[in-house]
Amino acid sequence: MENTCEFSWVGSEDNCVDTISIQNINHIAVGRFGGNSTAGQYKNEDGCLVWAEEEQRWEFAVILDAHNSAESAEIVIEQLTKGRTKIQNLLTQPFNQSIKSMEETVLGLFLEEEFLFKCRKVKGETACLIVLRMDKYVWWFSIGDCISYLFHPELAKLGQYQLNQRQFFEWVGQVNTFEQVVPCYSSGIRELRKGLNRILLTTDGLVECPNEPFSSPHDIYHVMMDHGMDHGVRTLLQTIKENNVRDSTTVLAWDVTIAEDVTRPSDDSRGKEA
Repeated sequence: MENTCEFSWVGSEDNCVDTISIQNINHIAVGRFGGNSTAGQYKNEDGCLVWAEEEQRWEFAVILDAHNSAESAEIVIEQLTKGRTKIQNLLTQPFNQSIKSMEETVLGLFLEEEFLFKCRKVKGETACLIVLRMDKYVWWFSIGDCISYLFHPELAKLGQYQLNQRQFFEWVGQVNTFEQVVPCYSSGIRELRKGLNRILLTTDGLVECPNEPFSSPHDIYHVMMDHGMDHGVRTLLQTIKENNVRDSTTVLAWDVTIAEDVTRPSDDSRGKEA
């Protein structure tokens, strides 16, 4: 699709062990840290995929956290890339139609027989989190324990930070939730708030770091909202590096500013909680 910035990466290509990497794909910050060799790390099994419309009308972002090998992350990225035309054609439709059709489309890609056959042949399995933002809405499709956050002051005042809930014992690959009679995954749609919304996706190395600097989303919120985007992502990764984290961590983050009105309580037009 024209006017689309694209990026994909798997840790088997460039492991970033002992190295923090921050780069920008249009307005999306991609942060990678492969873990500390002093803690025993020697490989990176994360992955990510970013498609971003240059005029910022939509973002399609995927983050993966594999184990036992990066093979499962590789084939998921290959499968989504194979479905690129179908997915991006949806993104040319009105957003209410796109979001409604996206889950069926993504589910179909994971249930495709050729893909299921490939999954049986790989070593290891991966968690996978897909997030699509269109207009003032964000949709997610989550398999496993990657995490997505929606940071906004109104939500933070109410203690609300996360989009999805981490789920353990869900994967794609050698062990595959989509081989079950009923596939297990979670999905949802959230309305963004008026003003600046900061969306962040991360693998679990960020929250499972020694000394737990970011076990609370409140702490991640303050790092990200008290700094510019790249500085915030770098601060997160530098902090876990200094705490000698072993696990690799991949972060995707971007801002969405909503100018139009959003849903509020019927008896309160000023944004105070009823």
